[in-house]
Formats: sequence, structure tokens, C-alpha cells
Amino acid sequence: MIHLNWGIIGCGDVTEVKSGPAFNKIPHSSLVAVMRRDADKAADYAHRHKVPKWYTDADALINDPDVNAIYIATPPDSHADYAIRAMRAGKPTYVEKPMALNTAECEAMNQVSRETGIPLFVAFYRRALPYFLKVKELIDQKAIGDVRYVHIQLNWEPADRELGKASVPNWRVTPAVSGGGLLHDLASHQFDFLEFLLGPVQSASGITRNQAGLYEADDVVVANFAFESGVLGSGNWCWTVNKEQRLEQTQLIGSTGKLTFSFFENFVIKLETESGTEEITVPFPEHVQQPLIELIVQELRGEGKSPSTGETGIRSSQILDWITAP
Repeated sequence: MIHLNWGIIGCGDVTEVKSGPAFNKIPHSSLVAVMRRDADKAADYAHRHKVPKWYTDADALINDPDVNAIYIATPPDSHADYAIRAMRAGKPTYVEKPMALNTAECEAMNQVSRETGIPLFVAFYRRALPYFLKVKELIDQKAIGDVRYVHIQLNWEPADRELGKASVPNWRVTPAVSGGGLLHDLASHQFDFLEFLLGPVQSASGITRNQAGLYEADDVVVANFAFESGVLGSGNWCWTVNKEQRLEQTQLIGSTGKLTFSFFENFVIKLETESGTEEITVPFPEHVQQPLIELIVQELRGEGKSPSTGETGIRSSQILDWITAP
């Protein structure tokens, strides 16, 4: 495959800056078609991003002979359906995270990928971002010695869309659409990267509650998990605190130091050892998915390897299923 001609199914917010423009900024890659059920919005996106074709029907885009790779950026409840259709049409598929509603759907997608031989990739783009690669480099170099445990903290205040003040309902807190709630939307990134960093999680359990009653999904979660390597972990997530309590950080405690970093809020890595404290700043690129998409293009051209595939993508869904199990 010499040149990748991408089609996007679901050209919503995530594709405006994070991903969409990247397809035209990578060598041997172009964005040639987009699809959205709302014709006016599909046409507007195509016009603004200079995309030659737009559709309101997913099958029309999938079967477009000018499209040879598909990016699925819809909510999770349609990921499996569209991905399976795209792979059965013989087109490499890149799907947004979380990979699907649950582990069973993820496995169905991977099974079709294995049966057809068509590659499947998942948008866990932190595996390719310089900031997170720096975290991995520090851990691999034993900057804090042997990792003993990891602790995730995320306390956020409700957004307007969770308070019912937005014009469009928030699908992320509708379990039938998102697979769970904000835990599935955000912690999927966290657990995917932690497995990239520390190896497979072998077990996890949690307690979930809806305390504030703002929406259907859980709004507070606490969890414990264990890695095959022997490293232990814990986490707490809450989306109904006030803004003064807002905190998002992950800490890795090692035998000789501590490393603190953020998944969503800043560009600083804090390294604390007996030698003192060092703050390392690594900025994010304009289009955060571009480094991963570039690796996907290279793999499809036989020139490289993507660190995020369907086989790695299923793992965070499995961990979240363990944590939220009744």
C-alpha cells in the first residue's frame, strides 16, 4: 500500500483538531472523505477541512473505491459495527477509544481482524506522544528505582454538559452509548498507558457509585489493581467536586524516588529522588494523534510498527469491566 486515502466515519469534535488535520500532514497520507448523518454538518466539515467528498451513509464511505483506510470517530456504541463492516470490506481500520462498549465487543472486532487479515488500530495515542514516552524512558532507566506501586487521582467538577446546561446531551455519561461513564472515557487512556509502561494488569476490582444523581452513569469510583510484574496500583475518580478540589495526577512510587505526571492537565513531569526535585516539561503537538497516526501509516506501508492495536486496545476495556463488575 503506497498511499493511504482515509475516510472518517463520524467527523465530530475529536476530529476537528486532535486527529482530522493530521491525516493530511503525514507523508503518504490524505483525508479524502468524511461521513456524518447530519448532511449540513458533514458538508461544513468537508468544506472547512478541504475534504473532497462527504457522505451521510457509512456504507457509502466504506465502499468508496477511493478510500483505502477508515477512521471511526463515533461514540463507542457503534465502534464494533462500523469496524467490522470496514474490515470485512478489506480496509485497515483505526477506531477511537474506548475501543468498544465492552470486552466482548472488542474481542469480536479482533476476531474479524484475525479472520480477514485486516489490521485494526485503536486511538490510544499517548503511546506515541513525546511527553508519555519521556515518562516511559525515565521508568525504563530506573530513575526512581524499581516501581513499587502507582496511584491515580482524578477529581473534577461537573461540566455544563453534565449539569444539563449544554444544547447537546453528553453521551459520555450515558452507559448505553459510552459503555459506562466518564471512567470509561478517561481511565481507558490511563490504563492503556500504564500497561504500556508497566506490563499487563492481571487483576482489578472496584467500587462504583452515583452520588450526585446528575446523570445515569457512576460519578465516583475507587479501584485496586495488580500488574503481573508485582507492581500494585490504586485509583480514585470523582466528577462532582467543586473547582477548588480539582486535581488530576498519577504518581509512580519507586524504591529510590517518586515520579508524578498528568494524563490530561499539564505538560510537566516531576521527578523526586534523594538528589532533589526536577521538573521536566514536554509540550504536546498541535494534533495530539498525529504521532500515532504516522506510525500507523508507516506500518501499513511496511515501514514501521504501531504500538496501539486491537490486541492492546482490548486490555483497558477488560480492566474497566473488572472494576465496574456488579
